[in-house]
Amino acid sequence: MEPILTQHIESTPGTRGGKPRITGTRICVSDVVIWTERGRSPEEIVTDFPQLSLSDVFAALAYYYDHREEIDRQMKESEAFARTMEMDQGVRVQKSQSAKDQGTGGDSISSR
Repeated sequence: MEPILTQHIESTPGTRGGKPRITGTRICVSDVVIWTERGRSPEEIVTDFPQLSLSDVFAALAYYYDHREEIDRQMKESEAFARTMEMDQGVRVQKSQSAKDQGTGGDSISSR
């Protein structure tokens, strides 16, 4: 089974953080997993992303089930990073708005 998966799944350092993805695309295995968890069928995914074949989608799902612990960990790390960025942006926007309200224009609020 591994030779079939290697035809459809690749990981390249520097592309999508080295996460496993469908060969020749930037679509990660985790993207396919999330879409299916949200109720999209493999056929719907192929319709929305015509560069993919059904074989690509099923290979991504097979890869996920063979490497579930690793992919789940990566997805949790990505979610935590996104939440941190959202909170950071929310704080920065609030600080910036507060500075504007005080007449400073918000230019000197954060050096990050």
